[in-house]
Amino acid sequence: MLSSISMPQLLIILAIIVLLFGTKKLRGLGKDMGGAVKGFKDAMRDGEDEQSRKLDAANRVEQTQNSREQDKV
Repeated sequence: MLSSISMPQLLIILAIIVLLFGTKKLRGLGKDMGGAVKGFKDAMRDGEDEQSRKLDAANRVEQTQNSREQDKV
């Protein structure tokens, strides 16, 4: 009963959406969505950077402890 939506049907739906909301609102919505995606990507990148900094710090502490133990021997 329900099949995939064809191209003419998509165009009609798009035309109705443009008539209801207007092009300025849709443009603003697109801009806001793009900004949200960019912010999400930046936050993910910052989280990865923070995690790698923590790992680097832990590795440095471990190396320092190992070198102290070797100096004692």
